Amino acid sequence: MERRIQQVEAVLFDTFGTVVDWRTGVSAAVDTFAARHGLTLDATAFAVRWRDLYQPAMEPIRTGERGFTPLDVLHAENLRTVLAEHGIDAAKFDEVELTWLNEAWHRLPAWPDSAPGLEQLARSVTTGALSNGNLALLSRLAKHAGLPWDVIVASDVTRAYKPQPQAYERAAAFLGLRPDQVMLAAAHNEDLRAARDAGLRTAFIARPTEHGPTQTTNLAPDADWDVVAGDLVQLATLVGDRPWTADRHLLPPGRRP
Repeated sequence: MERRIQQVEAVLFDTFGTVVDWRTGVSAAVDTFAARHGLTLDATAFAVRWRDLYQPAMEPIRTGERGFTPLDVLHAENLRTVLAEHGIDAAKFDEVELTWLNEAWHRLPAWPDSAPGLEQLARSVTTGALSNGNLALLSRLAKHAGLPWDVIVASDVTRAYKPQPQAYERAAAFLGLRPDQVMLAAAHNEDLRAARDAGLRTAFIARPTEHGPTQTTNLAPDADWDVVAGDLVQLATLVGDRPWTADRHLLPPGRRP
């Protein structure tokens, strides 16, 4: 039986993997870069390795060993690492070319249901990104992928990288809402677990091919999340169905329209 949620005022989304297809988008950019420069690369393997360095690069910032550094910078550092692992000297390339490849993360395609689901959901609640991406990256990505966000809560706004609790808590505070009035929607159980620990509501969105056809992780919810949906359109039917009003967040649950 579908569980409908009637007391959420904002739904914020993990972005990479949940709303956009990073594997396809980055692989395509790597393939174009390799062809342009006469390189022989397995573009998908390169993209996956680049993504694998994502979490380790953020960890020194979470622990305080390194000051806050935007994801665009971390991606650029990781790109040079992956090029070196493939025996390719990054110094051979013009900085404009390296920036173009690094900004593959700005040009990712949305999953087919993402824009329609967000449009439907926005009739009832505030929608936005709650991502480890920085604001420049996420704003350009929204334009490229046609994502009709109401807000973007970027890591350089919260000055925290998920799953640090401050990332979730500050997002709710910026919206003038209690944590329990905000829902995180994500395709990653670990992200939802941290959001729940910070007091947010949670929605699991299945993305069984985020890591390709042989994906073995996050194929199903591993906890009793508030909502489980197959895509963003279904999420909108479970969380929406109420017209948005400017003062609705002030009303007690029994008097909500």
